[in-house]
Amino acid sequence: MKITRLLSLALGAALLFTAASASAQAPPPYGAPITLEQAKKVMAGAEAEAKKNNWPVAIAILDSGGQLVMLQRLDNTQWGSVDVAKDKARSAVAFRRPTKAFQDLIAQGGANLRLLNVSGASMLEGGTPIVVDGKLIGGIGVSGVTSQQDAQTGQAGIDALK
Repeated sequence: MKITRLLSLALGAALLFTAASASAQAPPPYGAPITLEQAKKVMAGAEAEAKKNNWPVAIAILDSGGQLVMLQRLDNTQWGSVDVAKDKARSAVAFRRPTKAFQDLIAQGGANLRLLNVSGASMLEGGTPIVVDGKLIGGIGVSGVTSQQDAQTGQAGIDALK
């Protein structure tokens, strides 16, 4: 069982890195973890976007080591979105790319469906790395509305940091 899982992870990572090498931009290197003050700015921006659109979402911010820094569940958000938001943020940090990359590859089907075996990879848009000065300092994950709206909310949070 352990060998099978390791082989699945290796295959998934190989597929991911093959797809990544086809793109023009390499993933950013890890940097120092996001500070609480930075996380508060990101959270405020994401929350403002969600409230402006009346979107009930959960917002998770993780540091560059994948540890939770902040979590909010806006009023009337389904409680299942809390874990999904954390998973999206963790995936964005672990694989150093937006979760939309996985969603797009899965949508193509074929050999890309093997990515479904990659442990810790969220296949839903809405997880985005937080990059400052070219270094990944954390990730944000949003869940509760459509994947595209989740990503929009997360991006608004990142934009508030700049």
